[in-house]
Amino acid sequence: MTAALIDGKAVSAQVLEEVRQRVAACVAKGVTPTLAVVLVGDDPASQIYVRNKGRRAAEVGIATRDHRLGAKETTTESLLELVAQLDADPEVDGILVQLPLPGHIDADAVLLAIDPAKDVDGFHPDNLGRLVLGKPRFVPCTPAGCMRLLQEAGVDPAGKRALVIGRSTIVGKPMAHLLLAANATVTIAHSRTTNLAEEVSRADIVVAAVGRAHLVRGEWIKPGAAVIDVGMNRLDTGKLAGDVDFEGARQRAGAITPVPGGVGPMTIAGLMANVVRSAESRVG
Repeated sequence: MTAALIDGKAVSAQVLEEVRQRVAACVAKGVTPTLAVVLVGDDPASQIYVRNKGRRAAEVGIATRDHRLGAKETTTESLLELVAQLDADPEVDGILVQLPLPGHIDADAVLLAIDPAKDVDGFHPDNLGRLVLGKPRFVPCTPAGCMRLLQEAGVDPAGKRALVIGRSTIVGKPMAHLLLAANATVTIAHSRTTNLAEEVSRADIVVAAVGRAHLVRGEWIKPGAAVIDVGMNRLDTGKLAGDVDFEGARQRAGAITPVPGGVGPMTIAGLMANVVRSAESRVG
């Protein structure tokens, strides 16, 4: 058996086209969806992420307001003041404060200050709580993308055993709740899980999101399982690799995401979808 590849680039393009049409509908009613992006410092990876988000926003018609702040002169208080201004601006639909923030800034305080109705990353406790209750406003972008990839691959989680490896509030925990809402039987594995191989071998759906290259070995995969690899790890060779041994797993899985080209493109597409959703609420 050779697994079918789940093409994140193709699916993300489909999502972005859907977003573009929804943006056009908002604009026709006099509302231009707008995303405010705050970048503090000059972290190279963050600069790339912000640039890519801006490029995708422009492609679908979402306006962006970039706030580039120097690390040395920016304090927690000044950043909170900026967030308060963006919260109060009726023309801003989404606020994204790029992480990580410099160490001297209280990141938790800043993220908590974002209006939950503009928290398009879906990280605010209000939005995470709504997700747990099964009444989501904004779903964190990467887990939402994973669910869309499963859907496009024809994988219905209902009645299946799903294993989420990783328990972060950005991916692992929200992912588990989304799978639970889709009627899967969900297990979360983490660094204290005693027999990861056994857990993987029982799972019909495996979502790996821990940031350790090739943690999940191919021979562990249950034949026919769907494998969603969220990991993005840089090897000593310079190549990117996921949390799953791709070459081994694809010989047993029914469907699998590659790295790169799998989950990655879905994250920014999910962000754009959340921004237009916020704008649609402004349209009414």
